[in-house]
Amino acid sequence: MNDRVTVDIQDGVADVRLVRADKMNALDNAMFEALVETGEALKSNKDIRAVVLSGEGRAFCAGLDMGNFAQMASGERKGGERTVDELTKGRTPAGANRAQQACYVWREVPVPVIAAVHGVAFGGGFQLALGADLRFVTADARLAVLEIKWGLVPDMAGIVLMRGLIRDDVARELTWSGRIFSGEEAAAMGLATRVCADPRADALALAREIASKNPHAIRAGKRLLNLAQSDADIATVFLEETREQVALIGAPNQVEAVMANLQKRAPVFAD
Repeated sequence: MNDRVTVDIQDGVADVRLVRADKMNALDNAMFEALVETGEALKSNKDIRAVVLSGEGRAFCAGLDMGNFAQMASGERKGGERTVDELTKGRTPAGANRAQQACYVWREVPVPVIAAVHGVAFGGGFQLALGADLRFVTADARLAVLEIKWGLVPDMAGIVLMRGLIRDDVARELTWSGRIFSGEEAAAMGLATRVCADPRADALALAREIASKNPHAIRAGKRLLNLAQSDADIATVFLEETREQVALIGAPNQVEAVMANLQKRAPVFAD
């Protein structure tokens, strides 16, 4: 994993870095494996309270490695029903194949994930950023649903993830045109959370702030927000809100949050 993705955990914040800088962190088989492996490991790590996902070097992630497209052009890689069957094997409980899970696993990580985007986030790289809960971008970052350029559709959970962020007609326009847009425009469309001069520094600062809050409330909030973005009906979301709140009220960490606020001191939460 270390030749594609590194993880540094300090004070409850997991600093996850794509480190294939010589290829602008392009997605090859090893990168797919590393992203899934890293996300799955963080899902069960009780010590983390927030995650920052970023890319080393000139870009966040340039998308699919060019070698994959060369294989398509040569006919070495072909689609068809056999390929569908192969991709169906080993799907996750949510229904994702490996490439989809490389992006969607960050929604399944039970704590907030912030993507810090600079340089480019094209195709699969853009979909990877969509997998985070929040996206901090530079004003001049370049992003695109670029698959149409290669005669393809976004197939790394991008359709599912865009659905809750932007208007349907905007998602269609980006998917069909493949046009490149800036970080500023991404924020205006709702695809980016914040425009920053230094996205990674700002993401780490917010992650540390989140890590200082009641970790049980943070995780409960992510569960509820994920549920609200699913096909669950309103009554189901209302019921889960009640269940989560009842579980929090009077628990040691919630009491500590109240006491710390009343005493005007920093809280000390148990894991």
